[in-house]
Amino acid sequence: MNTYDKILAAALKVLEEEGGAHFSTRAVTKIAQVTAPTLYHHFGNADGLLSAAIVEAFQQLFKSKITAVESTIPEMALRQGWDDYVRFAAARPRIYAAMMGRLLEGAHIEAADQSYQALVKNIQRTAAEGKLAVPAQAAADLVWASANTASWLYVTAQTRKGPPPETGVIDLIRDSIMQIILIQGPDADSR
Repeated sequence: MNTYDKILAAALKVLEEEGGAHFSTRAVTKIAQVTAPTLYHHFGNADGLLSAAIVEAFQQLFKSKITAVESTIPEMALRQGWDDYVRFAAARPRIYAAMMGRLLEGAHIEAADQSYQALVKNIQRTAAEGKLAVPAQAAADLVWASANTASWLYVTAQTRKGPPPETGVIDLIRDSIMQIILIQGPDADSR
């Protein structure tokens, strides 16, 4: 592993363990076993390193969505994409919070756009089959909002030092949105 990648991996580890609010270059240099000048040579400053780590986290999320075996049935692919997104946040809540925080600050991150476009593609495939009960943009907004809502339940559970949300609650959020956006047919119960 080259020095750049080693520092980036250390930054992700610090984000995962401490979150964005407690992110420090000192912790990163200790884990990566590099000096501060080496870190600054590669990333410019602490914010440059944090930005690079968040971009890498988005790329990891997007890669995991691409490599997931996606159903050829658009409705199932929507559910799988939703589950993959929420699963990422459940496994890495501090990194997820830092990622969303960066977006809320106005950062443009290509992998975040690609993740959203993957959702839009699945919505369009579902619409092409005549299975959407709402306009495509409304469906995309509802799925995106519900996945982020479910994901934040994991973040807030961690900040409260409480148990993660019950699986049934997460499933209910997903299933409720799918009921709203999809035309329900006789085979709807089999999904």
